[in-house]
Amino acid sequence: MTSVPSPTGPVADLAAAPDAQATVSGASDPTAGGDFIAAAVRSDNAAGVYRGRVQTRFPPEPNGYLHIGHAKAVTADFGIAEEFSGICNLRFDDTNPDTESVEFVDSIVEDIRWLGYEPAAVFYASDYFEQLYAWAESLIERGLAYVDDQDIEAISAGRGGFGKPGVESPYRERSPQENLDLFHRMQAGEFADGAKVLRAKIDMQAENMQLRDPVMYRIRRTRHHRTGDRWCVYPLYDWAHGQSDAIEGVTHSMCTLEFESHRPLYDWFLEHLDLPREKPRQLEFARLELTHTITSKRRLARLIDEGHVSGWDDPRMPTLRGLRRRGYPAAAIRGFCSHIGVTKTNSRHNIEELEAFVRSELNATALRRMAVLNPLKLVIDNWPVDADGEPVVEWFELVNNPENPADGTRTAPFSGVLYIEADDFAETPPPKFFRLSLGREVRLRGAFLVTATEVVKDDDGNVIEVHATYDPATRGGDAPDGRKVKSTMHWVSAEHALDATVMLYDRLFTTEVPGEATGDPFDDLNPDSCVALTGCKVEGALEATSPGEVVQFERIGYFAKDPVTPMLFHRTVGLKDEWAKIRQRSR
Repeated sequence: MTSVPSPTGPVADLAAAPDAQATVSGASDPTAGGDFIAAAVRSDNAAGVYRGRVQTRFPPEPNGYLHIGHAKAVTADFGIAEEFSGICNLRFDDTNPDTESVEFVDSIVEDIRWLGYEPAAVFYASDYFEQLYAWAESLIERGLAYVDDQDIEAISAGRGGFGKPGVESPYRERSPQENLDLFHRMQAGEFADGAKVLRAKIDMQAENMQLRDPVMYRIRRTRHHRTGDRWCVYPLYDWAHGQSDAIEGVTHSMCTLEFESHRPLYDWFLEHLDLPREKPRQLEFARLELTHTITSKRRLARLIDEGHVSGWDDPRMPTLRGLRRRGYPAAAIRGFCSHIGVTKTNSRHNIEELEAFVRSELNATALRRMAVLNPLKLVIDNWPVDADGEPVVEWFELVNNPENPADGTRTAPFSGVLYIEADDFAETPPPKFFRLSLGREVRLRGAFLVTATEVVKDDDGNVIEVHATYDPATRGGDAPDGRKVKSTMHWVSAEHALDATVMLYDRLFTTEVPGEATGDPFDDLNPDSCVALTGCKVEGALEATSPGEVVQFERIGYFAKDPVTPMLFHRTVGLKDEWAKIRQRSR
């Protein structure tokens, strides 16, 4: 066998010190890896397979932005490394230059760090192109790989199918010398794209289709974002993946269930090479799927191309960029992924379950603010005025977050003209309506009890203004005589209110499994998934909210301030725990 040279650059440090450890930061749950994977690692450690060393990796292809499904893989990879005091690297599977770019590389690094993890090192499959090429030469020399002149369609047809025998290529018995010469000429650029491929010579009658002479290299005259025009041939995933694991010293290579059938090929390649250390072990777990959601990169790109969303960071998108802009806390995503764990069975989780983690996290951390999304003017007729006849302004101290006393208080102005939610008033109240109506007394949050007395309507008969009186003895919202009211409403002082735009989001797809009925998820797109409310009235404290910060609009929900546009807020989640209702119905 051909001897394997030691890796160079940052890989050399790992090869020279295979027992070196690095701290993994950001994992909120040390059992994030899940029971069956953790059990496998413990078994290997007990048997001394890797001398107690645990090394994992997260290997995304830089051809798009990370989404919620990737978050589960990130949590599992880093979680196992942390649980066993190991290391987890980030490795870009950059073997397809047609679709990859530096933009995606940079975004993936940023998103992983935002999620709360710091890779021990960052590598690229392209770091190993020279070694992979040398290993391919060694397989050719030993008659274990050959150059095939058939096109992809013919190769695919010749592989047969389940219960259908494969057909050997007419070029399968070329001599090692001829194959090596052709392979060198493929790399030298003598042949057109698609004219030839390099295939492993395994077993065309194997029950596992992955072992029926898989393609290892194809010709691509495409400039690579890191290696430029150095290569005319590029390795396929199955050839590059396991060998990259071996070069880096990965012990446990975790991937999703669709690669379970690839594991015999993963092992076959590694068993036929002279490796620098123990062969890594591939372990598979179920991918994360959510209701009302798609995660296919191709379909996500189609959403953008057809104008259904504004971009990869649209708050309706399941990308980490979109979830971040919408206000999902990284801790909530980590907590959700750790909670569902890893299993060997594919399943679809309710998106309401993820939202429950988001709501729980924000309830503990988000500051409270008052905002009126559909403003209706409330005029207090008996409100006092000063010597100049101007309404007096009083200031009330309000708690920023009842869940965290350390967040302190703020002051909010109150005057004789306020804004309340239009839905909080009914001239003719329906049954069980306990908010403001003519002759009814309600509490204004932290301020006074008020009673509606009359309304002002426009020419179409719509109520545009409500008049009321207040009880000065109820400052703070409590009546000294102990009388009770059935409703507490939020408000904003009209004189001090700021204008804001609020984006309300619904499910991007109307059905739990988009496309289940027709085969095309786009048939289930929700045309009302985004509603923009302009002219909203909010308290002045929101002007100081940091870009990206999430606050609770009292009685409404959680909202994230847009990172770029001033006074634009995106609804993260509402206040109602929909997941609790779903669980009750399922019992």
